[in-house]
Amino acid sequence: MSDKKIKSPADLLALRDKAKEDVELRAGGKALRITVHMGTCGIASGARDVLKQLAAELSAAGAKDVTLTQTGCAGLCDQEPMISLTDATGSMVRYGKLDAQKVGDIVRQHVLGGTPIVDYMIRA
Repeated sequence: MSDKKIKSPADLLALRDKAKEDVELRAGGKALRITVHMGTCGIASGARDVLKQLAAELSAAGAKDVTLTQTGCAGLCDQEPMISLTDATGSMVRYGKLDAQKVGDIVRQHVLGGTPIVDYMIRA
């Protein structure tokens, strides 16, 4: 809606509601935290696109108990772009070498379905 002009009070209310959703997505204290690694290496590899894709996928799915954050480099530059998913118990899964398809799969299968995708995980 940001490319369109506001023509009515309904348009303004819709814009407000979308902004509230975006702010809520970045608020803490949720069951799952997704962190996009945005160091120089991550950004050069496409981390900004991953962040945008995650935000769009989570919003479209209506995911309410997820916090989306960003951080710097995690020291695994060859795995970028990369995200970490941390649940309320502190258990973490890290995914690497991401693209739009993998991000969608992760949201559907792991975030919404609760099943981590082993093939996309970074293994130490």
